[in-house]
Amino acid sequence: MDILFEIADSMSKEELRFYKVFALRQGQSDDRKDLRLLDLIRQSQDADDEKLFIKLYGAGDKNAYYRLKGRLIDDLNRCLFLQHYDADDGLYLYHLMMITRIYASRNRHQLALHFLKKAENRAAKLENNELLDIIYGEFIQLSHQLLTINPETYIEKRKNNSENLARLRQMDDLLAMVSYRLKVTQNFGDAENSLLEILESTTQQFNLDEKLRNSARFRFKIYSLVSQLLLQRKDFQNLESYLLKTYREFSDEQLFNRNNHDTKLQMLTYIVNSLFKNNKVKQSLEFAEALHKAMQEYQHLHYERFEIFYYNALVNNYSTSDVEEAIRILLEMQENKRLIRMPFYEMFIYLNLATSYFDLGQFSQAIRSLNRLYLLENYKKADITLKFKIAVAELMIRFELADMDFWNYRHEQICRDFKTILSHPANLKEVELLHLLQEATSLHGGLKHRNLQKKLLAFKSRWLGDDHEDEIIKYINWLNDSIQ
Repeated sequence: MDILFEIADSMSKEELRFYKVFALRQGQSDDRKDLRLLDLIRQSQDADDEKLFIKLYGAGDKNAYYRLKGRLIDDLNRCLFLQHYDADDGLYLYHLMMITRIYASRNRHQLALHFLKKAENRAAKLENNELLDIIYGEFIQLSHQLLTINPETYIEKRKNNSENLARLRQMDDLLAMVSYRLKVTQNFGDAENSLLEILESTTQQFNLDEKLRNSARFRFKIYSLVSQLLLQRKDFQNLESYLLKTYREFSDEQLFNRNNHDTKLQMLTYIVNSLFKNNKVKQSLEFAEALHKAMQEYQHLHYERFEIFYYNALVNNYSTSDVEEAIRILLEMQENKRLIRMPFYEMFIYLNLATSYFDLGQFSQAIRSLNRLYLLENYKKADITLKFKIAVAELMIRFELADMDFWNYRHEQICRDFKTILSHPANLKEVELLHLLQEATSLHGGLKHRNLQKKLLAFKSRWLGDDHEDEIIKYINWLNDSIQ
């Protein structure tokens, strides 16, 4: 990864304009290689140092070029901090700490004390125990210089803060483990089950801790633990009840603010999805609009980050209640330039377009959507298991098109491409389905032929209680429709 290329690519047009004003603040505009390099990087599609070096220097030693890159990285980061240091309370708190350190290093201790007190008040309001620990240490150090500071006061404050901090760190550690395991697996073995036991006992233990019961930060931690626990169990009924109750409590007590706004948006997203999982489409759509409204608060803070979740909620719900509206939304997403940076968003669009057209019986449109999906760069990077599930869905769609010669051609091709996957016990369901379809292609009447009825019944009986979450097109539902 080229750090300079990534930084430049992440900057908005406003940030770029601010930087150029910052860079030209002394009026030096002649042969500004830093600005030329920034423009070249923004215009190029890849970080090719050789090409950039030649355009800037022509030939010679590359050391000057690499020094230029390093200086530009420092300048861009310095400028970003200058532009955003007061964008939220957390960043402003770090700014106060930096100012305190600067004045203390100049022996301007009264100035340092003034800004340190501001930092303490801000950190206490934000319940930022990590920075409070550093701040109390700064007070103790300043007490060597200023008799107006009683170190015993801050030693006691630091001691009490350390107790709260230890509890919160324990919870952070548990959340980190849960988050990691959620990313790497969907099923839980012995190690994960023991983790769930630790989470349950820890949650119960801290719920009885009076010192933290009224802490907003602690209550948000508890929310994260419980919601993650219920998500892992796929206990969507209890998750829905817990989220609705917690959201009402947090709203009534006015615990939500700018600094935890991302948690509010996350909670609304969880509510939308849990309602959808519980087949409460109307309520899910109502909360989706509540999410969209909340995304516009604080000058659209975190809007782009949660936009994909909002669209996902609309598509999921309308896919079950109004397929044509789901298609309209997906086509609208194609025109949304803000979603371009979202990883795999294009795969989401084309895959859902394919399944939506399939639901409407527009099988040619469904295949066209899949063909466009196959051409995406992100499809090439996708997990091989996902690719295999998509290939199975394609064969189901092509079966509906009734071009059995081409179906057999694609079937052979897919079997070659996914030979390893087909031999894995976890994919036995897909293997059995493809065997049924292959046999049906040679029979008059296809899946309705009497020779297949016992096999179809056996397939449905065997897999009826199985988890169908990973199926692009629900196998049993489709088989039932096909043989009626």
